Amino acid sequence: MKVLIVGGGGREHAIAWKCSQSKRVTELYAAPGNAGIAQLATCVDISVMDAEKLVAFAKEKEIDLAIVGPDDPLVAGVADAFMDAGIRVFGPRANAAIIEGSKAFSKDLMKKYGIPSAAYETFDNADAALAYLETAKMPIVLKADGLALGKGVLICNTLEEAKEGVKTLMLDKQFGSAGDKIVIEEFMTGREVSVLCFCDGTHIKPMASAQDHKRAKDGDQGLNTGDLLGIEFPDEDFETVNGFLLYEHGRLPEEGESFKIEYQGYEFIPVKIEDNRIITVKITKLKEEE
Repeated sequence: MKVLIVGGGGREHAIAWKCSQSKRVTELYAAPGNAGIAQLATCVDISVMDAEKLVAFAKEKEIDLAIVGPDDPLVAGVADAFMDAGIRVFGPRANAAIIEGSKAFSKDLMKKYGIPSAAYETFDNADAALAYLETAKMPIVLKADGLALGKGVLICNTLEEAKEGVKTLMLDKQFGSAGDKIVIEEFMTGREVSVLCFCDGTHIKPMASAQDHKRAKDGDQGLNTGDLLGIEFPDEDFETVNGFLLYEHGRLPEEGESFKIEYQGYEFIPVKIEDNRIITVKITKLKEEE
């Protein structure tokens, strides 16, 4: 069996590692892959969003199974492109992936079918969102509607924090177009548990439950992105490394733009920018002066 893995992150590395152990897999490819995946599979320089080139490559290599890992290409319909070309694919069609791609859609879906979830309101206008906050109970949760690499959620303890959060998401566009619409949600306490399932549209097979520990430091005082390289980022201004770089840069970057930022002995150089978001960053430790 010839397998193509679409993606280049840690998740795809884990998938490649497991696929490489199967006696049924004779050839393993990854697009675009990464340095770790390259030790297990043949990496090809094709963007996860380029459905046409991915399908053409799959046809050329007579791929038996494509596995699409990242959210963005699934929401964009890459799995659909494989299916329409008659190539077996693991990954949902775009009309199912929108459950992950739009928080407003998923909340409306749960409400429609009576699936319990936190109370919420959606807004595509910052002024309306700010007016709603004036009478809302704190703490409260703000969520960018679109995909934000898992970082577009702000837990706000005070009205001032919530107003600043609306500004960050909708006006400053820290997560690009993902913040064009936001969900303002009831804050719920308790343990957060994630349960992922395999589903073919008819059958469902749950995996073991898991629990995210998203923030660094005891008491959930750190950033969602964790304690990167031991660097202390001032968390009063932003929630992610992307937000930190945008803050230091002073404006939204353009695709193809090149710049660098030095901070606490490290050099940050964005190497991939999409939709005014910094997707990939090269981080280099600077040599200490004598």
